[in-house]
Order: sequence, then C-alpha cells, then structure tokens
Amino acid sequence: MRQPVLREHERLDDLMHGGRHIIQNTQEFCFSLDAVLLAHFPRLHRRQRVLELGTGTGVIPLLIAEQVAAVEAVEISPVMAELASRNVDMNELEEKIHVQQGDYREIESLCARESFDWVLANPPYRPVKEGQANQLTGVARARHEVTVTLDDVVRAARYALRYGGRLAMVHLPERLAEIVAALHRHQLELKRLQMVQSKVDKAPNMMLLEAVVGGAPGGLQVLPALIVHEADGSYTRRIQEIYGNE
Repeated sequence: MRQPVLREHERLDDLMHGGRHIIQNTQEFCFSLDAVLLAHFPRLHRRQRVLELGTGTGVIPLLIAEQVAAVEAVEISPVMAELASRNVDMNELEEKIHVQQGDYREIESLCARESFDWVLANPPYRPVKEGQANQLTGVARARHEVTVTLDDVVRAARYALRYGGRLAMVHLPERLAEIVAALHRHQLELKRLQMVQSKVDKAPNMMLLEAVVGGAPGGLQVLPALIVHEADGSYTRRIQEIYGNE
C-alpha cells in the first residue's frame, strides 16, 4: 500500500481485507453495511469483467478486485470519483480497477454495449417526493433518487451486460414489486433474493438481489435471511465473517 496523504475532513479506515485501506471524507457520503454486503453477495469468477454503477469512495471494487479480471467503476460526483481514484492508487490496484467520472444515465458514452459479465449497484433507495429535492443535502441526497431513478439503474445495467450477464443490487424490500417490474421492462429476470434483518425478530430493512439478462421466468432462489445483530446488539457470526473479524 502506498502512503496516503490525507486532506481536511478525511480519515483512513482499515477494510480488514487483504491489507487494504480506504480514505473517506466525513463531509461526504461514507460507505456503510449495505455496500459491504453487496460486495459479498455475487458469485464472481476470475475471468469476469464487472461494472459498478455509482461507486462512491470505491469500496466495492476494493473488496472484489482479486476475484475478477477487471472492475470499471462509474461515479457522477467529481469529488467522490477523485477520492475513489486515490483509493485505487493507494492500494496499488490500478491494473484491476478503473474509476470513471460520469453520469450512467448516459451509459452509452461510458462503455460499450453488452461488454460486462456483472453489474453491481447500490443506488439511491427512496424516490423524491414533490418539492423535496431542493431540501435534501449531503447523505440525504445520496439516499434519494435526485439524479438517478430505479429505472435508470436497470436500463444502464441492461445496456452494459452481455446476454446471460448478471445484475446484483442492494435495495429496500418495500420496493421489490417496482424492481421486478423494472427488471422485466429491460429483459432481466430475478433469480436470487436474500432479505437482511437487523435482528432475528425484526422485519427486513434491506434486500440483496441478483437478476439475469434473458433468464427464463421462474426458478427464483430465496435464501435464508441474513441477520445482522444478535439480541445483545453484537454482530452475528456471519456478519463478523463478512467484515473479516473471524
């Protein structure tokens, strides 16, 4: 790892994964559990090419780099794209990861059609209500569909994915019906689904899903729920394994 130079409001975090670290700006959106879970959800292979839509600080490419042939990471924010590039450079992964600043609503200008095996997306979760957009700042904007909608995400994924390619996404359970409808509009079929619960007795607050381009209808695999916390608030063994604590 190259020695980092931290700027104002920046901190250095240990990813607990292959000696990798990540610089985060506390004034911007910092990654959280959903990104880490998404990085561990798809079943990746060394010859595959991956596109991430909305990379933020670049955490997901850093976590999957050794599993695949290459990762292209797109980020609309110039500030975050520059930070993601610095994180790639600091971890000496330039040969595996390329960060591109751009708007994936204009996906045709960012990559060739059907050139990826996987697309990963941790998109904004919540639609913007009328009159709400101008009131949202910082983290709130990152979690609301200010610059990109659910359909934009799925359309971009379909453009980038080869036939038989796969989209992995983390989202809210309450939007599952909308997601399935969007997938169908763009020739994708839902094939794996896992709900995420904060505790065993709580309703799911996140979900991980995998869809296949041109997949036949049916055959959905619903995985056992992923429980984040034990009753005492500590992480479950599975979450500790994901975070590299076991």
